[in-house]
Amino acid sequence: MTDRTGVHKKGKITVLDVINASRNKSDFLKAGALGLFIGVVRGETLKGEKVQKLELEAYEEKANEVLTNICNSLKKRRGIVDVQIHHFLGEFEVGEDLVYVLVAADHRKNLFPVLEEAVEQYKQKAPIFKKEYATSKEGKELTYWTSEEESHKDS
Repeated sequence: MTDRTGVHKKGKITVLDVINASRNKSDFLKAGALGLFIGVVRGETLKGEKVQKLELEAYEEKANEVLTNICNSLKKRRGIVDVQIHHFLGEFEVGEDLVYVLVAADHRKNLFPVLEEAVEQYKQKAPIFKKEYATSKEGKELTYWTSEEESHKDS
């Protein structure tokens, strides 16, 4: 299950599950570096509002397809052994994990550009939707839907 890139219900897999799935692949012996991006719920919006919680939903079939395609494409790069993207769905509190992006490569110089590209691509292409619950600086309760790209412009 952890080997399957895609969207998952919150709590279904851990970061150790993802790492171990990569380490257990037969070609992992080619890896000399393992990189991991962990996206977490930020406690403040880009406008300075205090985040209370997030709800994440997705067009799951399409999100799984998009995430798999991103990983498969990036795995073709020189020196890349494994690429996985696991995005979670459900309700999240500030500080909780939202996404794991893992890249295994023969060398760190091949790893970092692919890790960054994997993150940028899923943010732009995956049909994952966030409902943000926040409090304005004036104390007004706010609830609104936002896209991955909008909510992470400066991540």
